[in-house]
Amino acid sequence: MTTNNITKGLLKGAHFLIKPSNTDEIFTPEDFSEEQDMIRDMVDQFVEKDHLPLSDLMEDGEHQHNRILLKKLGDLGLLGTHMPVSLGGLALDTNTNTIVTEGIGKTGAFSTTFGAHTGIGMLPILYFGTEAQKEKYLPSLISGDQVACYCLTEPGSGSDALAAKTRADLSEDGSHYVLNGQKMWISNAGFADIFVVFAKVNGAEFTGFIVERGWTGLTLGAEEKKLGIKGSSTRQVFFENVKVPVDNLLGEIGKGHLIAFNVLNTGRFKIGPSALGGTKGLLGVSVNYAKERRQFGQPIASFGAIKSKLADQVVATYVSESAIYRTSGLINDYVLKLEEEGKSFEEAKLEAAEEYALESSIIKVATTDIVNMVADECVQIHGGMGYSEETMAARGYRDSRIAMIYEGTNEINRLLMLNLIFKRAMKGQLDFATPAMRVQQELLTGKNGQYNYNSTEEKAISNFKKVALMLIGSAGQQAMKGKLDLKHEQEILTNLANIIIDVFLAESVYLRSAKHKQPINSAITQLFLREVNERIRSEALEAVGSFVKPELQEGFVAGINKFCSYPLRNTRNLKRQIADHLIANNQYEI
Repeated sequence: MTTNNITKGLLKGAHFLIKPSNTDEIFTPEDFSEEQDMIRDMVDQFVEKDHLPLSDLMEDGEHQHNRILLKKLGDLGLLGTHMPVSLGGLALDTNTNTIVTEGIGKTGAFSTTFGAHTGIGMLPILYFGTEAQKEKYLPSLISGDQVACYCLTEPGSGSDALAAKTRADLSEDGSHYVLNGQKMWISNAGFADIFVVFAKVNGAEFTGFIVERGWTGLTLGAEEKKLGIKGSSTRQVFFENVKVPVDNLLGEIGKGHLIAFNVLNTGRFKIGPSALGGTKGLLGVSVNYAKERRQFGQPIASFGAIKSKLADQVVATYVSESAIYRTSGLINDYVLKLEEEGKSFEEAKLEAAEEYALESSIIKVATTDIVNMVADECVQIHGGMGYSEETMAARGYRDSRIAMIYEGTNEINRLLMLNLIFKRAMKGQLDFATPAMRVQQELLTGKNGQYNYNSTEEKAISNFKKVALMLIGSAGQQAMKGKLDLKHEQEILTNLANIIIDVFLAESVYLRSAKHKQPINSAITQLFLREVNERIRSEALEAVGSFVKPELQEGFVAGINKFCSYPLRNTRNLKRQIADHLIANNQYEI
């Protein structure tokens, strides 16, 4: 197992909102070990030598090449880096698995194939399967001899997964379940061998099953005509009296929601590094074109407007990368802690994913928003050529859009964040009340009761957290008193979630910059914190206007103005510095 010799504290899930962090507690790309660099190079070679020559063919619908590429990854051991050695996996740590996922993210549509197979396809069996099921199915999935897919969504159930209509009825002799229903938007369906399927036993109890491709009654719809990720297979799956042996029931009857939601915790995080891989690829396309394209006698990369766009892409990429590897490090340390306490490989992975469910939702939302912004700017930098299929800009633009939808839409993930915080607070797992009261006291007395900050940026991060504490605390109090029904206040929940996201991103960027002091890191941090300062101010004022009584709003506005006071920066010069660094290196290199 790859490990990193870094001394860290163990910040539990969601505690970043109420506790300060320091540079010793984070993992960053600068901390990669020699072995991790070698694995990253291995993945990059696969992308360049194996995937790239086939990418156009897969884009044109020759999806059988996906299976060939999965087998090559299996031969390299890269389909089982997150699987136990006893089943043929490599059992590498979370940080190394994050590196692998990021590398495959550069492949666009194939990253969906990879993620559906190694993530939501294999993990339900690892986490919830019997020993016999694991031994029967996982070795061939790890080797790439078989391919997995995940069948949850139906025409009438997407975000509301428990509204599924597919049903499973036990046969009279008790030997098998009879499966009937329909699933849609199933990635890998066109060539998958193993289907993880969710159905309601007797039409009521939501339950998981493992279904094999060759069983009578399982049929497929035609390949979907999609906006993007055309290189991946997406089909409907139909079940007509499919006989599923009782031995293929996955987990417990009526407990399918535990499988679906726990696996999605992991899936949401894994979308982050996959999106990061796409982000870096698109940024490379942007800077290369900007250096090659000449107008008015010079490369367009020399123009301030283009430099501004390139700098925005660099900052967004650095933000995404910093937050992802910080979260990866947290999950990694928690897994190691649980294993030291005697938890099994599977138990440790599952509990760690649940512990950092909030951070995983943040990663999912933030990084998929970022990859879409970078894709949009990539098209714009290309001008008319960005609308042509002759460049990678158009494909990247189309492929990136799905990331904001699958594994729970970004809107759903935002709504989940406050629900998770309030649940943990109610259970005593997260002491939100005490720091929220300190913020209230500070506003009343003008005294913060804290020692001097090490920098303007450190103070800004602390103040951003105070805005979150002030508003979430007030909303929670009103909800407990029955004065605010947050279930029906999605706009307010979205405002608060956006503040939470920006707090985590800002702190991740600042900690990385403080840990690895370089001029470019400092420039990125200053530019991003200035941006975050205004976003948090805007979201906070909007929330106050929505749920705070008019006679109390003045005090809240004063608090927001006090805490959102990160000073003005020369954003023009900072952007030029960042863009020039990118142009000189010809790629994202921090």
